[in-house]
Amino acid sequence: AECVSGCVCPEGLFDDGKGGCVEEKDCPCIHNNQWYSSGQKIAVDCNTCTCQKGFWSCTDDVCYGTCMIYGSGHYITFDGKFYDFDGNCEYVATQDYCGDKNSSGSFSIITENVPCGTTGVTCSKAIKMFLGVSNDSEYVSNKDYKEIQRDVGDDVRYWNRTVGLYLVIEASNGVMLIWDKKTTVFIKLTPDYKGKLCGLCGNFDDKSNNDFTTRSGLQETNALKFGNSWKQSPMCPDVTEEIKPCDVKPHRKSWAEKECAIIQSEVFKVCHSKVDPTPFYEACVHDACSCDSGGDCECFCSAVAAYAQECTKAQACVFWRTPDIC
Repeated sequence: AECVSGCVCPEGLFDDGKGGCVEEKDCPCIHNNQWYSSGQKIAVDCNTCTCQKGFWSCTDDVCYGTCMIYGSGHYITFDGKFYDFDGNCEYVATQDYCGDKNSSGSFSIITENVPCGTTGVTCSKAIKMFLGVSNDSEYVSNKDYKEIQRDVGDDVRYWNRTVGLYLVIEASNGVMLIWDKKTTVFIKLTPDYKGKLCGLCGNFDDKSNNDFTTRSGLQETNALKFGNSWKQSPMCPDVTEEIKPCDVKPHRKSWAEKECAIIQSEVFKVCHSKVDPTPFYEACVHDACSCDSGGDCECFCSAVAAYAQECTKAQACVFWRTPDIC
């Protein structure tokens, strides 16, 4: 709409995102800040998307949405946005009580973050799940699984079971919570909830660029302002700066980088083209630096497991655990 100085492509050609010009049929596509050339395929949840003339063409199978919260404040929203938020409070992870004050909903999941280590970063240590229109049951998992029946209602039934390392709570309203009894939580929802959610896990509308919607409904670009808006208690302090634990504990940095290098190594090579390892590597180094009061191996292992989980979702199974590693 206006004149901008600089280089432009000649008539009929398009910017390829790498400083070159291509014909329309060769236009690349972008996904999670990465460029893909025409004809390349990627897996998004249970669907396959193909790049065609600069746009993604995807199959439309019904997929569960998954939000992951792990380690010291790492979030991957239902729509795949990866961000960090270190708050020391209770926060709304996700709920379908959105919009006006008295809107009805069927569930709410609250995560309680507490400091892990001495650097100031926080980990999700307890998760509360409220089910039913009347919020009639509350399940608190914090090392143990407790159940508090607040008033008897039968609008939502639920089951809990243990699968390997994980505690799974599944409700009849299409909500599933998977917890490793440490610092990793997966929230899985049926597609019925698409576009109806709010909280730290985003709105599940297949667009990651609007996931930072605050409690008051404003679009935010800053992860800290977005995260602060979802705290449960106004008494909790706001987070004002992103903590960099490797700067606070520089003596741990080389150990953290050496251990976390497994994510970028040959071990995970089959996955690298499907799931970008960079944010997971950076999160791993962050966690390995921050867990300095015991449990540092647990923090490291959870961070690598988070990447392995995403690889599995993208059909790249990696056998990375050994007698020496995790």
